[in-house]
Amino acid sequence: MKQGIFAGKTAVITGGAHGIGRAIADAFLREGATVHIIDIQPGNWFVGDVSKKEDLERFAASVIEKSGQVDYLINNALPLMKGIDDCTWDEFSYALAVGVTAPFYLTKLLMPHFAPGAAVINIASSRDRMSQPQTESYTTAKGGIAAMTFRLHAPWVHSLKEKRMIVKSLVAKLQGKFHVSAAETDEQDAHTIIVIGIAAIVPHHAMADSLMDDISAFVEENCEAEILEETREIR
Repeated sequence: MKQGIFAGKTAVITGGAHGIGRAIADAFLREGATVHIIDIQPGNWFVGDVSKKEDLERFAASVIEKSGQVDYLINNALPLMKGIDDCTWDEFSYALAVGVTAPFYLTKLLMPHFAPGAAVINIASSRDRMSQPQTESYTTAKGGIAAMTFRLHAPWVHSLKEKRMIVKSLVAKLQGKFHVSAAETDEQDAHTIIVIGIAAIVPHHAMADSLMDDISAFVEENCEAEILEETREIR
């Protein structure tokens, strides 16, 4: 019997009980992955509210206890969609907790257990750029995640051990200075190529642009490797 392309891999999905999240979960399952779902709806998954710190912590502990490591984290849970006329303070805070705080905190909880080459996928929406009337809570939550990737060339590095030391140092500097999530995301077996992924939670696009400019300048000034490529995304 042919194994699926995700056989032996572990996927974690928020809001995976229905809609886009369910479709993602089914696709991973069809290809052989172990899938962990958290959803507020009752079912045979981890039932919890991603807006609650304690639920995220219990869910993360359950994932690690059962699988040991994580290959894919898909932050999909849907923020509340209400407009400025009707949305209360508590409802707006809840939307941000689901759409911004939860992806950050769950990534933080699981990051020590990411497998080599692990990926974090945050489900975005064009609403952050093309808002509609009376959807402000959803629009704001979807505009809160900034991500960028650096592809660096380090021709003087002669071994993977030496490369890992450089990566560890650069990641620690980025996390310490900018309070972002950072990790090596690709080309782990190529000792002269370094691919660093960075993600941050931001309140609005202008701050995201400024933060990414500062990170780009910092990498250029503090890393001897040549920047081959830089990609940015605001979600």
